[in-house]
Amino acid sequence: MEKAHFVDYIRVFCKSGKGGAGSAHFARTKFKAMAGPDGGDGGRGGHIILRGNAQLWTLLHLRYHKNILAENGQNGMKNNMTGRDGADQIIEVPLGTIAQDEDSGAIEAEVLEHGQEIIWVRGGRGGQGNARFATATNQAPEYAQPGEEGSEGWKYLELKILADVGLVGFPNAGKSTLLSVLSAAKPKIADYAFTTVRPQIGIVPYREGKSFAMADLPGIIEGAAEGKGLGHRFLRHIERNSVLLFLIPADSADPVSELSILMRELEEYNPDLLHKRMLLAISKSDMLDDELKQELATHLPASLPHLFISSVAHQGLAELKDALWQLLNEPG
Repeated sequence: MEKAHFVDYIRVFCKSGKGGAGSAHFARTKFKAMAGPDGGDGGRGGHIILRGNAQLWTLLHLRYHKNILAENGQNGMKNNMTGRDGADQIIEVPLGTIAQDEDSGAIEAEVLEHGQEIIWVRGGRGGQGNARFATATNQAPEYAQPGEEGSEGWKYLELKILADVGLVGFPNAGKSTLLSVLSAAKPKIADYAFTTVRPQIGIVPYREGKSFAMADLPGIIEGAAEGKGLGHRFLRHIERNSVLLFLIPADSADPVSELSILMRELEEYNPDLLHKRMLLAISKSDMLDDELKQELATHLPASLPHLFISSVAHQGLAELKDALWQLLNEPG
């Protein structure tokens, strides 16, 4: 049921408004039947506009709106009156939404800020009325421009979650528990795989009123880069995180192998992900004594900084926040 409430990929048909036709009208007065051209311009066709909304976390509200149609512009009128512009269609989307054309595959827009408005599909221009074509040698033009056609086509909206820190790990690594302890977020927590089937965002408070956003993302399984499990649906969200926090439980049968699989899945999906800032946290470490921690640490990659934490016992969490804040604020 929870899965149905998170939609991060939508295909929609978009059609912007056609511009109104210019008017080919001539003024008539009591004493002059042909007082000259006074045809007004047609109104612009309605745009389809994307607007960022920080209160949205899903594209669910667009699920049953497959056809997005903007209004046509009004035709020009006599007395040099310009037709009304067609009403724009404004689509509110979560931050991190990418708009893409189906035919060309080109990325047409990217919404990253609250209140940001981007004209996604531009409406057709209104035609000019005959009054605009009057010259000294042609004082009674009988023609006006037609309105410009709008644009139409199938498009995609894809959401890639924006967060400072993304939690990466296998199902049951303790990601949801960590997020619930560090922030006010209340992700679903249970002892079975794929409890998290939609991203959860939490704001983690830090020192002196500072804070950062952390995302609990669905767990990776081996073969995720090939689409297994939640596959690409999960991996697309990780591209937007500034720092990746790998979480491996202390009771894992082979923590080093588990880390290797996580790294390999990221590399196969997008090698650029391995250039992000990273930190490794060994969760559930209240199960380990100091000797076991030292033994495990000798097998971990020296190039990847690590910490031992316990969400339940609240061990190492202050140090974890310090390390994450430092990574988030490193220059470059």
